[in-house]
Amino acid sequence: MGSYNTSQFRKGLKVQIDGDPYLMVECNFVKPGKGQALYKCKLKNLIRNTMLDRTYKSGDSLDEADVTEIEAQYLYRQGDQFVFMDNSSFEQYELSKEIVDDTWKWIKEGTPCSMVLFNNRPISVEPPNHMILKIEYCEPAVRGNTATNLTKPVKLETGAEINCPAFVEIGEYVKVDTRTGEYLERAKA
Repeated sequence: MGSYNTSQFRKGLKVQIDGDPYLMVECNFVKPGKGQALYKCKLKNLIRNTMLDRTYKSGDSLDEADVTEIEAQYLYRQGDQFVFMDNSSFEQYELSKEIVDDTWKWIKEGTPCSMVLFNNRPISVEPPNHMILKIEYCEPAVRGNTATNLTKPVKLETGAEINCPAFVEIGEYVKVDTRTGEYLERAKA
C-alpha cells in the first residue's frame, strides 16, 4: 500500500488513519513566520460520516486507503439485508440496514447505484441523483386547491414519504431529487 507525503495532500484524497478510510475534504498550507510549514486538514470518515481536524508538519505522510468505487445494481431486499450486484464482475454484496441508511427510500429493483468498497467490503451506497417513482397513496385533491404552493404528503412505491403539490394523484409518477428528498416534477414511466 502506498503513502502520501504532505506535498501531495489535496482535496479529494482518500487516506487511511487508524485503520479507517478518510476523504480529505479540505487542506490548507500554512507557513508561519518562523518554524516549519503546516498542513491543516479536514478529513471525513467514510464509514461513520464524522469529521476530523488534523494538522501535519511538512515531511509527515499518510497511508493510501484501499477505496474503490464501483457501479452496482440493486437486486432485492431480504429482511434487513439489501442485495446489490457489481455490474462488471457480477459479484453480489449484502449490505446491512446501517450501511444502506436512507438510500432505501429511493431505490427499487434494478436501480443502478454507486457503491464504495474499502478493502473489498462495501461501506456506502449512493442512488442516482434523480429517480422516477410511482405514487402509491395520497389524499385526493380538494376541488379548487389549484394554487402551486399547496403541498400534501404522498407515499411512494418504495415506502418513502415526501411532500408533493396538491394536484398529483395516486398512480402518477414523480421525479424526486434523492439528495434532498424533494419533489421535482411529474414524470412519465
